[in-house]
Amino acid sequence: MPLKLSLKPGEKFVLNGAVVENGDRRATLILQNRASVLREKDIMQEHEVTTPARRIYFPVMMMYLSSKAENSVYDEFVLRMTEFMSAVTNADILSECVGVSREVMAGEYYKALMRCRKIMTYEEKLLGAGTKA
Repeated sequence: MPLKLSLKPGEKFVLNGAVVENGDRRATLILQNRASVLREKDIMQEHEVTTPARRIYFPVMMMYLSSKAENSVYDEFVLRMTEFMSAVTNADILSECVGVSREVMAGEYYKALMRCRKIMTYEEKLLGAGTKA
């Protein structure tokens, strides 16, 4: 099933590891086959990894964008998820964490990233507005 991307002028996205930037007008791209795509709003830079939930999101993002599985990135994910889950008591968030872990183990990294967003939103509510995603 094709993926349709509607891009704003100047919007950046990553396509199979390549950073692509749209020109000065709105554009629509249709990807006919499977590809790793992340919009600018979903891309996290290493210096933005400042909270426990972001320490989970970042290695999942790296696994999604990487063409090869790296054990060190997976190990980082496992460590950070274990730390986070041992500190959280909210049943709904723990359930999301289990879902993220299942999706990572199944290689469904994009789905895992979207679940991570829920965890980051929960964390932001607890920590306050100073942790913009």
